[in-house]
Amino acid sequence: MTSDVGPTLTHLDASGRVQRVEVGHKPLAARLATAQGQVRMSERTLEVILAGQGPKGNVVEAARLAGIMAAKRTPDLIPLCHPLPLTSITTGVEMEALTAVAVAALTLYDMAKALEKAMVIENIRLLRKYGGSSGPSGFDQNSLSQ
Repeated sequence: MTSDVGPTLTHLDASGRVQRVEVGHKPLAARLATAQGQVRMSERTLEVILAGQGPKGNVVEAARLAGIMAAKRTPDLIPLCHPLPLTSITTGVEMEALTAVAVAALTLYDMAKALEKAMVIENIRLLRKYGGSSGPSGFDQNSLSQ
């Protein structure tokens, strides 16, 4: 949206307070988003995790489940984020995908911190998004570097 004086900020009311915008009028649209993140750790920590021998149990499975749960709870965690009906959590829409990655990485850290406290969570980013207001062509991180 734009006005005569520049872009209109849709999530601010006339007093400049943050508000959630109404999206109930929008038609259902297929959306797809892919995000990724990295957890840097020692080779030994990685070997233990991949062997399913984490001190708290199966680290990878716990992180996978945490990511699914986080995607479903995104509107509860991110202010002004609308709940969306999700049919799959393998890939979600952008905020759900990013939230899933962040929480999965935090869970991995929590599950393996007894092995290594110096792990680093980094590079959480959106790789691609299609559908919704982005349209069928959407956004693809790979196309930006070409």
